[in-house]
Amino acid sequence: METVVSGIRPTGNLHLGNYFGAVKNFVSMQQSHRCFFFIADYHSLTTHPTPENLHGNVKQVLVEYLAAGLDPEKATLYIQSDVPETAELYLLLNMNAYVGELQRVNSFKDKVRKQPDNVNAGLLTYPTLMAADVILHQASKVPVGKDQEQNLEMMRTFARRFNNMYQREYFTIPTAFNFGQDLVKVPGLDGSGKMGKSEGAANAVYLMEEPASIRKKVMRAVTDAGPTEPNQEKPEVIQNLFSLMSIVSKPETVQFFDEQYNQCQIRYGDMKKQLAEDIILFTDPIRQRIESISADQAYLSKVARMGAEKARESASKTLKEVREIIGFRSF
Repeated sequence: METVVSGIRPTGNLHLGNYFGAVKNFVSMQQSHRCFFFIADYHSLTTHPTPENLHGNVKQVLVEYLAAGLDPEKATLYIQSDVPETAELYLLLNMNAYVGELQRVNSFKDKVRKQPDNVNAGLLTYPTLMAADVILHQASKVPVGKDQEQNLEMMRTFARRFNNMYQREYFTIPTAFNFGQDLVKVPGLDGSGKMGKSEGAANAVYLMEEPASIRKKVMRAVTDAGPTEPNQEKPEVIQNLFSLMSIVSKPETVQFFDEQYNQCQIRYGDMKKQLAEDIILFTDPIRQRIESISADQAYLSKVARMGAEKARESASKTLKEVREIIGFRSF
């Protein structure tokens, strides 16, 4: 059984884009792979969160991923800082990572441009911490987006470098896990691009969002003046609405509004009202689970403790062997 590792940054609530883009695939993946999903609270320190925000964000992410279907009995769901072996392997990898190669990483260069007043060592060595997260569990697969491909290559570089330095084929060289057609791209409500919190709160519908807020957002979604001739091609802003509807609505509902559009009879207000109700119907069970799990502190403590124990069992074995390979031995 292949081992898969993926990190989850504790930065905000899950929205429909997250759910259909990755979380749904994680839920499926845990049935057929040995999965480690970790909440990357060490990584979030590069942005200097307050203690209250850090703890609250970690809890919210844990709650929402559980509500969305991750099963702590099937996958190892843990908090990064609960596994000290991560920090030790990060340190050891940094000893063989070079400043020049780290400075050439695109994500680091982007951060330097965007936040010149906060160019910290954590940002520079971000790739080594990512590598430690993955190779700590001897992962063979890593789900990565297009923007993370360079970081995956850095993981592979650090794993190979260790193997070459110590002349041992010890670390597994991870490769990308490609979701292929299973990765659904959810459009945002602003008429262009994908749904995401970076595009503004009004662009995304969150899994824990109240019905009144969903209705308000969807009714404000961008549209145009309507079709002027039968069967004309839909502009992007309208196709995005249909794409979102195809994800949450019944096929006959999508077909009805498609026919209305092709006959130049569509009323966007009616379509958006229907879309809002279908989104509410889809998200309501998840929202109720979020509320229930969030209130159950004993369950959350149990999940975090169980995840840490399972992760440390894997991590401690790796660190023990890595230390012996490097030459750290007891007298």
